[in-house]
This record gives sequence, structure tokens and C-alpha cells, in this order.
Amino acid sequence: MGTKQKKGEVGNAVKYMARSQAIRKLQITLAQFRRLCILKGIYPVEPRNKRAVTKGSTALRTYYYRKDIQFLLHEPVLQVIREQKVHLRKISKAIGKKQYSVVKTLREAHPEYTLDHIVKERYPTFVDALRDLDDALSMIFLFATLPVDDKIPAAHIRECQRLSAEFQHFVLMSGSLKRVFLSIKGIYYQAEIRGQDITWITPYQFSQAVPSDVDFRVMGTFLELYETLLGFVNYKLYSDLGLVYPPKIDLDRDANAGGLAAFILESKDQSGVVQSIAATSSALSALTASESEQVKQSAKRIKTLKKKLSKIQDGEENGASQSNGQDEDEDEDNDADAMDMDVPMPVVNPTSVEETVPTLATSATSKRAAAAGGNGQTLFASCVFWLSREVPRYSLEFVIKALGGQVGWDETAGVGSPYTIDDPRITHHIVDRPVTSVGELPVGTERVAGREYIQPQWVYDSINAGKLVKTAGYHPGETLPPHLSPFVTVREGDYVPEEAGGEAVELVDDDAVMAAEAAAAVEEEDEEAAHQAELDAEAAGINYSEYNAGDADANADANAETDAPVAAKKRKPAAGKGSKGEVSADPKKEEAEQKEMAKMLMSKKHLRLYNKMQFGNKRKADAANNLKQKKVALLKKEQKSGKKQ
Repeated sequence: MGTKQKKGEVGNAVKYMARSQAIRKLQITLAQFRRLCILKGIYPVEPRNKRAVTKGSTALRTYYYRKDIQFLLHEPVLQVIREQKVHLRKISKAIGKKQYSVVKTLREAHPEYTLDHIVKERYPTFVDALRDLDDALSMIFLFATLPVDDKIPAAHIRECQRLSAEFQHFVLMSGSLKRVFLSIKGIYYQAEIRGQDITWITPYQFSQAVPSDVDFRVMGTFLELYETLLGFVNYKLYSDLGLVYPPKIDLDRDANAGGLAAFILESKDQSGVVQSIAATSSALSALTASESEQVKQSAKRIKTLKKKLSKIQDGEENGASQSNGQDEDEDEDNDADAMDMDVPMPVVNPTSVEETVPTLATSATSKRAAAAGGNGQTLFASCVFWLSREVPRYSLEFVIKALGGQVGWDETAGVGSPYTIDDPRITHHIVDRPVTSVGELPVGTERVAGREYIQPQWVYDSINAGKLVKTAGYHPGETLPPHLSPFVTVREGDYVPEEAGGEAVELVDDDAVMAAEAAAAVEEEDEEAAHQAELDAEAAGINYSEYNAGDADANADANAETDAPVAAKKRKPAAGKGSKGEVSADPKKEEAEQKEMAKMLMSKKHLRLYNKMQFGNKRKADAANNLKQKKVALLKKEQKSGKKQ
């Protein structure tokens, strides 16, 4: 015979543990316990049989699994927390004894814990880490834009800025960016890495006000874990691409708002720098078209002069002059051929692979290759963008480079631009300042032939569409088309805007709508009056068949020509009741009756589920109808404003 089980010692009573009991068992404070649970991923639970766990108590308590608390007893971070507690006690004693040298030594030897083992425990595989990367990226990009405050250490902000820039560089090199959406909260990005869709949001780079009602201690604990996690992920991603991690940073460019251009990416085999930011390349790229042409002509003259001097010394001056004349003629012929091809020639020879821009001769080939491969990484491969100082460079530079494009910006937005504003290779000029009329350019912007002037939304809409959309509607001063979210999954019954492929909204005349409503109201009143007359006849003792026959005779006498068919129809059901040729007068009513009969045969459980489904469908239909009504009202308003003008 087994041992007798006592009440309160097995089952739910010992399966859970209250938070106060857990704190006493671990011998830590509430703040330390909260930090430990966040780092280990332990969450409170609600017991199924709460009465058995609380032993009849009605006090509100927070419960955890007892096994989770037992698991925390062997956590190395808990040991470090206890060492920190003892360390602070030593510092306070040294301060009381005025041993300031000992205090300095103790503060330098402050015990610190690492979270590497926790990341490995919570994410056994790399795919698990990628699946949980959305919140980590969103928080790190958020803290990267916050100002330094007494609540937010400067070291955390610098670390977040570094990690976010490294992740952006990986997206650039791998071409994994898929979707972008501009919202009121910020800019949503989505990238596909190892088959996993990773979505994160970055705030706009405005002056952020740190709220006072936010507990930054809790957010700081999450940030510690996310920094370690993203560091592991970045290392793995860079290693798979064969790049050195962490990438080097040009401190001068970083101090002068260089942005992504301040990072140097190198390959592991030391075969060469992937992205070079040497001063010589920046100086060459800063040359204007006229200056670079002068440099080329001077170099050509020096070269021919050296040849002439060498030929004169050998006594072959005549032959040398003829050969030089032939060389110059060949150069002129080559230049003429290039002009006839109408291909933009590079102002400065590219210093790296990233600065090589396809010309008009190769743009068609790149487009065909992109269409054949179905890869959106080369969407902007044949485009060179210039960003005015008023557009968000931090976002446009990232998305354009991620899809194979080249970009330059005004020097007031930061250093490191590989192009100047008068570079003939520029194909698209992005502006976002108000203009007086459509077709005009903002004040201070000169129009260059062969260059498209567009607003920033064109870039994002092209990314979401997977192709270069038409620039009509995106020029300065034009009303932009709706910027639709690419993350919406359309289901049956949802409202789909016309711009997203939905049905066009038809405008109906208000007078016609009022006339239709009035006719429906009159018909409804006639039906109610006829029903009331039937009830009165039944109360007077007249059978329904007699009343129906008398009503038909009265109608026939009043207007035999018009009401004879109606009377015949009314007599048919009465005379042919139960016959095989009986036909329903209203199919809709018959269908409604069948639905009611089916509902009557349902069980309570199924009927409750059916009612919930119908309620959800009705709410979805009402929301879609509401959006359609708003669209109609907006179109009517636009029509009225157009007529007034």
C-alpha cells in the first residue's frame, strides 16, 4: 500500500509559488527578482485551480511555476548579484572609515555579469534568435535616437547606434530588404533573412523628449539582453558573408555625420576592402565635371610631352610627331563615339566596386537580369539619386543602397557623399520643399536636363511595388497617391482601396438615393397596413381564406384590369394548398426561414459559436461600409471644390 497523500502537499498546491515566497527563497530584492525574470524569460502564470493554490485566500497574488524558481537558484547571474550586494557593503564601510584609496580600488573592481550563456540557453539555434529579433531591433533603434539623460547612460546609446548601423550594413550587403512603410509612429522595415521575415520600426530622427512616466529600469534590463542578442546575430551574419566583425569606423566621418559611410567593411581573407573611405577617394569623388576634365587633359598633355622629349633625344622627332598626331586622333575618335552613344561617361574612375554605376548602355541588361531572376536587390541598379538637405537621408540612403542604387547628398547633411549636385550621372533628384505650382522646383534648386525631380514617397512605393513606378504624381507640387501599407493581409469581406486593386467607388446622385428610400418606406407602410388588416379580420372571426377571397373580389371589382392577375395569384396558394405545383412567393423569405429552422436545431454551444461568427462578420462589413462612405464623402468634396474653381 502506497503512502497516503496529504492535502496541500501534492498537485496544484505545490506546483506554483507566490512572488513573495520566491523572493524570500532567492534572498534578493523585488527589483533584482524582476530583472532576473526578464533576463531568463520567466513569466507569471495563472493557476487553473486558484482556490487550491491559495488555500481559500482571496488576496491578489502573482504566481510562478515552482520549477522556474528552482531553476533560478543555479543561475550565475544570481551569484553575481549577491557579489554586487557584498561589494556595495564593502564600499560603504570603506567610505565610513575614510579609506578613499580602498574605495577607488573597489569601484574599479566592481563585479559584472555577462549574458552570453542566457542567449545560448534561450535561443538554441540561429533561426530561433531570428524569430525573436523584431522586438530587439525596434528597441535598439529606439534607444539609438534618444538623447543622453540621467536615466539613460551614454554607453547604452553608443552601443545601440553601433549595433543598429552594423545590422543596416548587413541588410545593404545581403540585399534582404523587402518592404518599407512610413507611418505616424515611425518607419517600418521588413527584411528576409534565412527565410524569416524580420520587421522592425525606427523612429524619425527628431528631437526626442524622454517621458517621465516610463520605468527605464525595466526597459534597461530588456536592452541589456537585446544588445547581447543582436551582437551574436550580427557576428553570425557577418561571418556567413565572409566579412570582418566588428567593422572599422572612421572617427572623423562619424563625428561629421557620415552615417553609414563612416563604416569600413573588410573581407576575412584580406583580399581587399569592400567599402573604402580613404581620403583620396573622397577627394576624387568631390571633383566637379569641369575639374576632372581639366585633370584628364593635363595628364594627357604631360604624357605626350614626355614622348616628344624622348623621341627628340633619339633623333626621331618627325616620326614622333606623326605618332602623337595619330594618338590624339584616336582619342578624339573614341570621345566622339562615346558622345554618339549618348552614354553618361564617369566623371572620376571608380575606386571600389560599390562606386561602379551602370550606364545607359548596361541599364537594359541589368533590368532584364533582374526580371529573369525575380530579385528586387537590383531595383535601383541603374539609378543614381541626389538627396536634398530637407529629405530624410538616414532612411533614403539605407533603402536605396539596399536595392543596388547609388546616392549622394548635400554637404550640409553630412560628409562622405560620393557625388556632387552637378554630377551628370545623377538620374533622380529627390526634393521635399513646398512649391507655388505644379512643375516648379523649390527655391535654390536649378533644373538639370535629363534628371527626374521627385518626392521621397516614390522610392518607398517603388520598393513595395517591386518595380520602378511611374513618376507621374510624384513630381514637386503634385498631390501624392495614397501610401498604402504593404503589411496588410486582405481577407474576404475586407475593404480594399481602389489604388490597391479594389473596386472603384461609384458616386450616386443624392436625389436618386432619397427617392429610393422614400419608395422603400411607402412599400413598408403598405405591408404593415395589410398585416394589421389581417389581424383585425382574424380577431373578428373571419377565416384567412375567406378574408383572402373577399379581398381579392374587392380588388377585382375596383380595378379588374389591373388587379385580376393579383387576385389570381392570391387564390392560387389558397386553392392549391399542399399541391405539388406550389411555388414560394419570395425566395429570400424561404431562405431566411430555413436558416431559422437550422438555428433551432443547433445545440447551445454551436449556436453561441455561430452568433459570434455572425457578429464578427457584421462588424467587419460595417467597418468596410464605413470606409466606403468616407471615400464617397471625400470624392464628393473634391467634386464640389473642383466646380467652385
